[in-house]
Amino acid sequence: MQVSVTDAKGQLTDLVRRAEAGDEIILTRHGHPAVRLVPVSAKPNRATRKALLDTVRAHAAAKASPGASAARSQDFLYGDDGLPE
Repeated sequence: MQVSVTDAKGQLTDLVRRAEAGDEIILTRHGHPAVRLVPVSAKPNRATRKALLDTVRAHAAAKASPGASAARSQDFLYGDDGLPE
């Protein structure tokens, strides 16, 4: 929905309610888009962030698989005699 800034002055309360409900409201100036009204998203609190991180960690731990041993990862740099190649 596009509304000119001049028209928006008289119906600001209604436009804010519509934006909070999910409608995209764009204010125009001289026929060109100038501002978009969007609702402010609530910042997650500490408990919500912790729960999200715990979920991500649990999923990552379930997908992790053991890789190759790093103990001999540089063996390709040395010959059979133990000297650098």
